Amino acid sequence: MTDTEKITRAAEGPPGPAGAGLDARLVAARGAFRLDVALTAAPGDVVALLGPNGAGKTTALRALAGLVPLTDGHLRLDGAELNRTPPESRPVGVVFQDYLLFPHLTALDNVAFGPRCHGVPKAEARAQATGWLERMGLAEHASVKPRRLSGGQAQRVALARALATGPRLLLLDEPLAALDARTRLDVRAQLRRHLADFEAVAVLVTHDPLDAMVLADHLVVIEEGRIVQEGSPSHVARHPRTDYIAHLVGLNLYRGEAEGHTVRVADGPAIATSEELSGPAFAAFPPSAVTLYRERPTGSSARNLWRCEVAGMETHGDQIRADLTGELPLAAALTTAAAAELGLHSGATVWATVKATQAHAYPA
Repeated sequence: MTDTEKITRAAEGPPGPAGAGLDARLVAARGAFRLDVALTAAPGDVVALLGPNGAGKTTALRALAGLVPLTDGHLRLDGAELNRTPPESRPVGVVFQDYLLFPHLTALDNVAFGPRCHGVPKAEARAQATGWLERMGLAEHASVKPRRLSGGQAQRVALARALATGPRLLLLDEPLAALDARTRLDVRAQLRRHLADFEAVAVLVTHDPLDAMVLADHLVVIEEGRIVQEGSPSHVARHPRTDYIAHLVGLNLYRGEAEGHTVRVADGPAIATSEELSGPAFAAFPPSAVTLYRERPTGSSARNLWRCEVAGMETHGDQIRADLTGELPLAAALTTAAAAELGLHSGATVWATVKATQAHAYPA
């Protein structure tokens, strides 16, 4: 039996105790890699797993589905232990990254497949599938096979197929990765609405911070098989704790020792901040907070001033991102007109300033 069939055959089963949700500690060894991640979520929660390639996100998702065996830990859903339950008997639905729709079946029969596997009569299963396709706005595509569906349509059929069995845990593996940029915007908004109506636990894996911020209630950031940070999207975005997260949310991040309104970076300069702290701390500010000058500025009110060198520049829409080295390595964002006026180029010496009110400190 293929992974798709195992998951699509997930047992519907009665819902567990009210409010139980997901309680898991996923420990799995795959060669030299070891995953050790704890996840909890209440019914109605959407949890996003973020992390660089090879961090263990997909391994965690497959462990929840029963496709990767646990070497330790536990997996409870609505109070029931699932660790020894085979994948096809778990109340779990999965939307795979490439959707993996059955190519020989119509959209209607793809969605009806799960209920049919549960013993639902064919006519009733097709009636249920028709209802799901209507909810997804795909009623007119019921007789269409996957190869004739657009990416967005295929994604919605895959979601309907996963939901048709009434899962208590919905797993989404990069659900928007296969879509072009324009389609992604529309499908992301549709997926948000469907997840808002889902009354059990949803866990999604994504590389896209915008997908995570828009779709999830709770972010879990994994690096090298471990959780390095978790919290609400707004908290993680404002208080990154690793370089990966800072890059993901577009912040310059430094670790050092705080004393009053100053964070002194190890082997680096001091950064004046708006918060007053004492002890190990992070200091962060966005690239847009950086102002560049070709000559050392006089009369500037900025308390942070560093001599830097342009290491490289990239165009991002109507802005230029300049990567700087020197007293404090940092990224600066400026308009193309400002970059041209400054005559920026690789190797150019610049002075970078950041107002203390735009540099934020928080405990490390």
